[in-house]
Amino acid sequence: MECAAKGSRTPCCGPPTRRCERCRAVAYCSLSHQVSHRSVHKLECERLEQQMKRADSLNDFPFTFTEEATEIQQSRCSFLTRHGIHRLGMWMCECSCGATSVSFGNSRLIDGWNLPSELCPCKAPSSPMPRRLSTWKDYYEWREIPLYSPAALLLHWPLTIYWAIQLAILENLVPEISNELRIHYLGPEKELLQLAVFGELQALFPGVKLHIDLVGPAIPYHRDGERIDLYAYAKCNQMDCHCKHSFGNHTERVTTCHSGAITLRLHRGCYHDCYKELLKDSSPHIIIAPNAGIAAYTSWLPTLELINEINVPAMFSDYCEEASHLAASCISSAAGTAPKIQIQINPFRQPLCVEEGALNLPCYSNCFLFGF
Repeated sequence: MECAAKGSRTPCCGPPTRRCERCRAVAYCSLSHQVSHRSVHKLECERLEQQMKRADSLNDFPFTFTEEATEIQQSRCSFLTRHGIHRLGMWMCECSCGATSVSFGNSRLIDGWNLPSELCPCKAPSSPMPRRLSTWKDYYEWREIPLYSPAALLLHWPLTIYWAIQLAILENLVPEISNELRIHYLGPEKELLQLAVFGELQALFPGVKLHIDLVGPAIPYHRDGERIDLYAYAKCNQMDCHCKHSFGNHTERVTTCHSGAITLRLHRGCYHDCYKELLKDSSPHIIIAPNAGIAAYTSWLPTLELINEINVPAMFSDYCEEASHLAASCISSAAGTAPKIQIQINPFRQPLCVEEGALNLPCYSNCFLFGF
């Protein structure tokens, strides 16, 4: 957390220890900074106060590790270490010390959970999916995973896609899915090292061929245009598990004529620069932008204008309610319309709090969803 008046005329004189007594969401390094920021903060204080009152709802998860995972003072490194997955494979960029040594340039798919088979969905489900999954508990019971498994820390990516599409269907923004679904997925970063978990979409959308174009500036130049066809689920770490004997290779590259159940294609650049090239294949059914940070980056403006122009349903997520509120305001200004899907808690948000935020609000990856 940082001083809410950071960047003002005078430099901060220490750590932000003075909390606003009303909202408790912002803090200051000194009384002078608090006084100088008062005219700005009074416009947001009541809104932040209401958001803080919803903290218990945001911290409500069914997992046995929930208490340690939702404690803001809890280190992500220590949490991952206790679960034996610190800086391993797909878990590498889930903490700050791992993220600093990560390179998204590796084109080799990391396809293992580094977990035993009973703790991860490494095989197809043993029973048909219920009509609609709406909680982590529903999902874990269906996939027969115990509630002490940390797999949800990575599964929030495919489950957020699943829930975003369910919301869009409920609001009649997209039709019921039949045999094909095309998604433009904007702004991937750490997902580039966790692409194997997208294989879980085979279970979430049975019988549907998914084509996902991942578009963003974090994609390395040499991976621009890369295609990955997922034929299997991410594997467990047990050598005798059935998942090791599924389809020979986890992926097939674009050099073959096969088409996987899940086809991923990487595109480097901003969406408004790549869109015409993407259209050569086909137009999307839906656009999904996870942890978008729209209010923080001016580069979003031409993309928002494009999305409004092409009239394709778009779902966004962000880390906290305030970021979502600011993002929705930006989108409304660019599109001239209010959200069709109001800001709401994502039941499949990542159940591990974000360590460092500008506000004291509870923050989780893919925490809130809204759509236009």
